[in-house]
Amino acid sequence: MPNPKRQHSVQRQRKRRTHYKASMPSLSVCPNCQKPIISHRICPFCGHYKGQMFVDMTPKVKAEDKKQ
Repeated sequence: MPNPKRQHSVQRQRKRRTHYKASMPSLSVCPNCQKPIISHRICPFCGHYKGQMFVDMTPKVKAEDKKQ
């Protein structure tokens, strides 16, 4: 395989890598709580996805708290 005869300069490397950027995920609005969420994910605030409850987000009561 052919190998480079000279080392590429740092500036040349950086010019080539300028297009490798992370993009921000697109946000949508939760139809239940109206907060911004990542598309196609369960809402971390209310637990709904496509109008259905998937995760119960109410705080859990510990067994110790029930006894008192």
